[in-house]
Amino acid sequence: MEDNKSLDYFKEVIAAMLRDAHASHGVVFNTKALRLTTLKAVSRLGREGLGFLTKTLSRLGKSFDQALAGGNRFICTGSGFSALPGTELPRFLGEFYVTIFAKDGTVLSDPDAKSVQIVRQLLIPFGKLKLPYEDSQEQEVIQAFKKAEDDLQGLSSYLKVLEDTCGTTTNPIIGRKWHGAQIDFYRDGQNVLFRPIADVVRDARKALQKVFLTFNPSDIVPHHGPGAVATKQSHSGKFRWVNVCSRITDFYPYDEYFCSSQGHVCDTFRDFNRVGNRDLPARVILVPKDSRGPRLISCEPVDFQWVQGGLGSAIVRHVESHGLTKGHVNFTDQEVNRNKALKGSITGDDVTLDLKEASDRVHLDLVRLLFPSGLYGYLESCRSLSTVLPSGEELRLRKFAPMGSALCFPILALTIWSLLYAAAPDANTRKSIFVYGDDVIVPKEFSLCAMATLEAFGLMINRSKSCCSGFFRESCGMDAFKGVDVTPVRFRTVWQELPRPDTYTSYLAYANAFYDKGWAHTYEVIRERLHAVFGAIPGDDMSLDVPSLRVSASDGTNFPRRFNKNLQRFEYRVRMVSSVSHLEDSVCGWQKLLRFFSEATVSAPPRSRFLLNKKIRRKEVDSMFTEPFSVSSYTDRRSSMLVRRWR
Repeated sequence: MEDNKSLDYFKEVIAAMLRDAHASHGVVFNTKALRLTTLKAVSRLGREGLGFLTKTLSRLGKSFDQALAGGNRFICTGSGFSALPGTELPRFLGEFYVTIFAKDGTVLSDPDAKSVQIVRQLLIPFGKLKLPYEDSQEQEVIQAFKKAEDDLQGLSSYLKVLEDTCGTTTNPIIGRKWHGAQIDFYRDGQNVLFRPIADVVRDARKALQKVFLTFNPSDIVPHHGPGAVATKQSHSGKFRWVNVCSRITDFYPYDEYFCSSQGHVCDTFRDFNRVGNRDLPARVILVPKDSRGPRLISCEPVDFQWVQGGLGSAIVRHVESHGLTKGHVNFTDQEVNRNKALKGSITGDDVTLDLKEASDRVHLDLVRLLFPSGLYGYLESCRSLSTVLPSGEELRLRKFAPMGSALCFPILALTIWSLLYAAAPDANTRKSIFVYGDDVIVPKEFSLCAMATLEAFGLMINRSKSCCSGFFRESCGMDAFKGVDVTPVRFRTVWQELPRPDTYTSYLAYANAFYDKGWAHTYEVIRERLHAVFGAIPGDDMSLDVPSLRVSASDGTNFPRRFNKNLQRFEYRVRMVSSVSHLEDSVCGWQKLLRFFSEATVSAPPRSRFLLNKKIRRKEVDSMFTEPFSVSSYTDRRSSMLVRRWR
């Protein structure tokens, strides 16, 4: 059953958003339209519950985006709303639609970008609210995961033929019954050139060989990620080795990559026989995502996560600094793709492609086909061969790595980039390819070829989210229309009348985002509710390093104040979010030191961060580690809570 207080809260929010739409674009959305639309929204929200926001409006928003991207017409049929008189457009928010679409739902030659910005903020923001989902939705996610594996099975023989062909001196055109023998290039809608798929494979391999020519896959510093592991150790317990797969130690010896120093090796030498060498499977878990269902994550065994983290980080650093891929294949900076999407929405020269189930459709044989053999051995050594589903069924993996592996994201991006780089007809096209995970930007004249190329190797284009025509572009969180940022503020946390840390931090962020957009009424509604539940909240003008509001009804007089003689400043006792932690004394000193070397030296150069078999002067050590070692820093973070601290 839905929380009535949450429902009442969102009624206030949607009414405030409509008032802001009127204040921002009153010429289009007049007072009468505001009154009628507010009555309709609040009425349907009361009857249908949050499903009106998360399903009905979100479905309408998806159709709206597809129409902007040139995918279809925007019409009322199937939208759950009646038609605007004299048009095929939905009546709900119809005052805005007529400034964007013609009567038949096609985009106008000069649509109003401001109306697009307002409509998207009203339709889209609630689609990712974290609400309970049904068991059937869990099964759908698991079945989709298994289906992707079945689809990859049909790709194996095709990739094997390619591998055999690319190893010969001949260059036949390879046939494939569902994709054809060649990849076509298109310019202005005309098919003017084709290339055999085998040529694309050879050029993709050459590109990756150039990228990794100077890369040493053994020069890594292993480290764990923040996520859970299949073997279920706590975070500190991850450094206590019980099992290390023999496939890993063939490439990453135990004494060099799983111990902190030679002293660690000597002190624990008698325990070596107790460390198993089994090849354990990964484990699938379902984590909450939003009202549409959960997200599937495959947790890696602890020994695999350890090495994957180090190798993945080393690949990311190398690729982001290599001359061929620098600025074109990104892992840490989304601004390149975001800026290209914004520019593409003006000129139309660049289009954005989105891939569906991308991490689940990179075949292991495709990685072996494309990546240098010297690197591939290391990649395969720390790859899980199978994963265990929640039902207990063990599924053999044909994909290279599912979501959850630290190598999934880098290998996915490099696979996409290398195939597109090889398929590009000229140097200018190659320079215009930008990849961030499964977010891809290519020149418009190359887009059809790019999609055909990726689909020829088993990847799946999400055509409903790919923006290949019109003025709309979407990449890396940037939604752009005619050079205007039309990205909406999205609600993910459901409002609760309880002093919860997630509610506090989330709704402070939402309020500030609306303030920055100029939506003053929405900001005030959120701010007032926050004050009612949490009391006085600092404002940005107080310049405190705690969550704060842009403009708060509270000032310094609302908080206890003291003068700190040591820092020579006034401090206020305010709320902040703090992690609840405890120290695991069962972890020995060597394991704590191993953790320190892996976590406290992330910004230092590779390998030198481990003091393995190295004679390093004390001055060099001090330059590596900016903070002193502290056992209290290495704790298990269990949960967060709101506390009051002097700031």
